[in-house]
Amino acid sequence: MNKDTTRHPCFNKASAGSCGRVHLPVAPKCNIQCNYCNRKYDCVNESRPGVTSGVLKPFQAAEYMDKVLAKEPRITVAGIAGPGDPFANPAETLETMRLLNEKHPHLIFCLSTNGMGLLPYLDDVAALGVSHVTITISAVDPAIGAKIYAWVKDGKVVYRGEQGARILLERQLAAIKGLKERGVIVKVNSIVIPGINDEHIVEVSKVCAGLGADIQNMIPLKPTADTPFSRLPEPGKETILPLRKEAGVVIDQMTHCKRCRADAVGLLGDDQSAALCGTLQACSKLKPLEAKLARPFVAVATREGMLVNQHLGEAKSFQIWGESDTGGFRLVGERPAPDSGCGPQRWIDLAETLKDCRAVLCAAVGETPKLLLEEHDVEAHVVDGFIKDALKVVYEGGDLRVLKGRRAGIDGACCTGTGSGCG
Repeated sequence: MNKDTTRHPCFNKASAGSCGRVHLPVAPKCNIQCNYCNRKYDCVNESRPGVTSGVLKPFQAAEYMDKVLAKEPRITVAGIAGPGDPFANPAETLETMRLLNEKHPHLIFCLSTNGMGLLPYLDDVAALGVSHVTITISAVDPAIGAKIYAWVKDGKVVYRGEQGARILLERQLAAIKGLKERGVIVKVNSIVIPGINDEHIVEVSKVCAGLGADIQNMIPLKPTADTPFSRLPEPGKETILPLRKEAGVVIDQMTHCKRCRADAVGLLGDDQSAALCGTLQACSKLKPLEAKLARPFVAVATREGMLVNQHLGEAKSFQIWGESDTGGFRLVGERPAPDSGCGPQRWIDLAETLKDCRAVLCAAVGETPKLLLEEHDVEAHVVDGFIKDALKVVYEGGDLRVLKGRRAGIDGACCTGTGSGCG
């Protein structure tokens, strides 16, 4: 874990003019709705969280990182800050961090989250070398939180009002404690909202400091169109400075925040998001490097050899199919699946087993195996029905979604996707 705060411009103001950061927009989904947030709009001249000019897959983010470093060698920090929340997109977030750790271990790794979904991934965050985490906490009283958050989502259940705010707060405070137990540096972002929490924000400082948070960033509300808080005034220095001074007695204060975009890149005072917008969008269109023509086969998870009807994680072996010289398709053979219980390595091993296959067809698949297979140019498709019907669609370049979902729950809805054996 790289805990060199001197090279992190957000945690150390002295380095803001010489050390840069890049935000990799790989996390589009969010698990809460704040009353000040609108992620619909993107203007290259607008700097605020939730805005990005493109969304990247993990392998695309790794390629983009290479191009950014070539153009701006002063980058010292690689972070994920949305445009949704990293832990509403845990598979994408963790895989991106894994790839960066392999290619650029000298960088400081950073995440910015609302804290709602972080707890199950604390050990993963530490193991991947993420040394700096920011959690946005704007209230430590559920009654006030209920005014800030329209809803929070826990799995598939949506909570509103004080109940939702209470659940979110419990997760946030537990996340600070868990991160500090693992030696991670924690920054707390607090949005100062006039008439809502401006008289409460110092209490946020005290509670978070008591749990070991290292620094706080009081961010003035930026009223955004089409949000419940769009008509509230943006608090000025006359509001923010006294609050920082009072809170600074219990926790260090960040005073140079630029309210960065989810695709921010460059120095804090010299953001290059607009200049690198084309590079980001080009990377978002990249395909895995190996051409599909070099992968003539398709793997199938099947129980009896006629239907695609087995969960990827349950399959003990895969049938391998190819095109027949006389038309139609032929069964090439059968290959054993890697043993279960090996975590993400299981899916890397499966990708090696299927390295001459352009796709694997199954009845359900979790997010983690799907991502890891995709990184190795094996697309995992959820389909239902006869094998030969699906093969025809694959080889003719059709849309496999027409073969998906005719049985309830086949799209991995009950799957954890952890890589531990269920898929």
